[in-house]
Amino acid sequence: MSLSITEPAFAEPRAKLWTGRVLSGVVVAFLLFDGGIKLAPLQVVNDTLQQLGYSGSNELARGLGVMTLIIALLYAYPRTSILGAVLLTGLLGGAMATHLRVGSPLFSHLFFGLYLGLMAWGGLYLRDPRLRALIPLRSA
Repeated sequence: MSLSITEPAFAEPRAKLWTGRVLSGVVVAFLLFDGGIKLAPLQVVNDTLQQLGYSGSNELARGLGVMTLIIALLYAYPRTSILGAVLLTGLLGGAMATHLRVGSPLFSHLFFGLYLGLMAWGGLYLRDPRLRALIPLRSA
């Protein structure tokens, strides 16, 4: 008895892969946008940095933008995606610590880094068999 591509045995891995790609794509799109707006000398970026307790200089914004774009590219490229996810976790942890320090709203600002991190790792877990082998989830 041969299995066709429409049978359930093949549906789960394909759905897993595409769900992972979509989640990862959303994360990469956000990081590209976030890094990109920091490269341009936008006053709103500098004002936000100042509100968060940083200098608000164009140099700081550009440095953060370059770092964010590099992390996005590392995460998007399959061979370096786990390294990108680790670096992204550090970046998001710093952002969450900053929002905690300045008393930002909990669910919309502080936990945004958590939401993005869960999407990044979840997407990577679903699309990368190496990560699933490294961290197997078992029901028993």
